Amino acid sequence: MLKVGIIGTGVIFDLNILGYLRRSDVKITCLCNRTVEKAKQKVEKFNLDKNIPIYSDYKEMLDKEDLDIVEILLPHYLHAEATIYAAQKEIKGISVQKPMATTLKEADDMIKACKKTNSILSIYENFIFAPHIKRAKELLDDDYIGDLSSIRIKTAMGTKGGWQIPENATKWRKDPKKIGGAKKGSPILLDNGWHAFSLAWWFFKEEIEKVFSWTGNYQGLDAPAYVMFKYKQSKEHVVPQYGNMEFTLMPEMNFSDSKYYPVDEFIEIIASRGIMKINQGTSIGNKISESEVFPPIVIIRDGKVETYTDFEKDWKYSFINATNHFIDAIKNNDEPLLSGDQARYILKFDLAAIKSVEEGRDIFLDDFN
Repeated sequence: MLKVGIIGTGVIFDLNILGYLRRSDVKITCLCNRTVEKAKQKVEKFNLDKNIPIYSDYKEMLDKEDLDIVEILLPHYLHAEATIYAAQKEIKGISVQKPMATTLKEADDMIKACKKTNSILSIYENFIFAPHIKRAKELLDDDYIGDLSSIRIKTAMGTKGGWQIPENATKWRKDPKKIGGAKKGSPILLDNGWHAFSLAWWFFKEEIEKVFSWTGNYQGLDAPAYVMFKYKQSKEHVVPQYGNMEFTLMPEMNFSDSKYYPVDEFIEIIASRGIMKINQGTSIGNKISESEVFPPIVIIRDGKVETYTDFEKDWKYSFINATNHFIDAIKNNDEPLLSGDQARYILKFDLAAIKSVEEGRDIFLDDFN
């Protein structure tokens, strides 16, 4: 039985905990939250052991508890500090919420600390574990639409509906040093955008050669935003591979039927023999995703249109699958899908895009440190 401790019991806790609750080979043995009363509310909500230890200081928890796994759900700027402390306690599995860190130095320090004590570091990226996105990846890997040439990821962000985020969870995001290091910070590209940067890497499995970005500034957000990038060519492709991301603001869009954030994602991949469209992401299960116009996967190939619809329409399954993958990696002593080294590369891609905004030029990733 693997013993699990969770640091941070905010809104994302409600999804991260689900995978652990469904396993008989793990047990949540302690919680930590700066406000203990909030952690107590989660104990009741998820029917945890009423006598479970609750700490307000994660260092105290890690000092006193004998843990196999720690789940770190703290603000981005605290990820490195908490990860390094957990590694020093020789905890076997350390899962850290995205984004990995706020700087490459922090990422390097996290990786070094975990390697020193043989702790398995995993950065939590649930999107690649969503059932329909996993199926899309399988089709691409099977060469179903041919050699991939381009990807477009469109993130549509509303402001109404979904979870109500507490003010204390948004306050620190207004500090530029805690959210990407740009002059005004980067809450969209570094935070929400992490999913898109991860998907761009995961679908193509090619490193990025260069990136160019532009962002607006709407109510303190680095949005609307547009990111263009070119892949390296580790092997010959039909055409050079490239991609773009667009973060679109829809302030009047009401996602009132969304269980989670008022955001949804739409992905288009063009290849040598066809086109794939992937609909639905964060708000899967809302009225849009229930429409026949937006099935989870659409493929246009050989003059025919194919749709794939037999998926569980709830974002929570991406979290459950991600946690299952992490637990299995710990039990089998395997490298998780998004290890520290892999996540560092995504962070580098993300931070290079932010730097491009500030300097107004292409950023070559080989030159970016």
